[in-house]
Amino acid sequence: MAEPGLDDVFSDDITVPATDGYPLAATLFLPRGAKRQAVLINSATAVPRKLYRGFASYLANRGCAVLTYDYRGTGDSWQKATGTIRPKSLVGFKASMSDWAAHDITAAVAWMRQRYKALPFAYVGHSFGGQALGLLPNNSEISRALFVAAQAGYWKLMASPERYRVYAMLNFVGSPLTRALGYMPGKAGLGMDLPKDAFLQWVGWVMSPRYLFDDARLDALQNFPNYRGALRALCMSDDPWATRPAVELLCSGFTSIKPEIITVRPADAGTGKIGHLGFFRPQHRYTLWREAAEWIEAGE
Repeated sequence: MAEPGLDDVFSDDITVPATDGYPLAATLFLPRGAKRQAVLINSATAVPRKLYRGFASYLANRGCAVLTYDYRGTGDSWQKATGTIRPKSLVGFKASMSDWAAHDITAAVAWMRQRYKALPFAYVGHSFGGQALGLLPNNSEISRALFVAAQAGYWKLMASPERYRVYAMLNFVGSPLTRALGYMPGKAGLGMDLPKDAFLQWVGWVMSPRYLFDDARLDALQNFPNYRGALRALCMSDDPWATRPAVELLCSGFTSIKPEIITVRPADAGTGKIGHLGFFRPQHRYTLWREAAEWIEAGE
């Protein structure tokens, strides 16, 4: 049944198996009427899927079948692959960001494509969720992609003084703590615990001028040119992480298409602040959400 505070839609907590069988906690939102679109919402780093439920519900109310989910080692997917009991900590838990793309996001794309094969399929990527699109071996299955604050997050492309705070947090706090504890505790600055390999891989990307494009071990980079669908990237003018140059750098990896990059100012949405996470606040349902939904629906 619909959750309190959401639109009048069906929502169901389910499990979606990753490509290696790992159980991913997910929520499926369905309209009460006919389904016209399939939409997959892919999370930012250290952001649980519950942040997106308002937007997912809004899309479902407009006729979309929408799936949100948590990457392994995060949110409700933080569980052992052999059981359903949440471990006490992420010590020894093996998962990198490239694993999230190769096993979790790839599987979520396949699950939605198989289940709704007759519907146009759109991909919403927030921050890392957008970055991962280019890494997917099955990204050609997607017809439209909407990026929200998705960027190549090299630290020097961040706004000042945030860039210096991030540099210090990652190098002088996060990395030493992660190596010592065996995982990155969310209380140290990210808000959510992260697997060791995921955090350290991310640090390596953030310290590299071309971000993940500089990772010589990332064979999945070869999948960027395979995406040939429509791509719109929303850049929030007050976002210190996903600045316009950082968004442009990520979009430059999609060499087979010409991505559309749109700068969104808080005044455009009648608000004083949007930032890196603010797009998904319910107050934007009649402005940012409506415009995003109309663009997604244009692919019908």
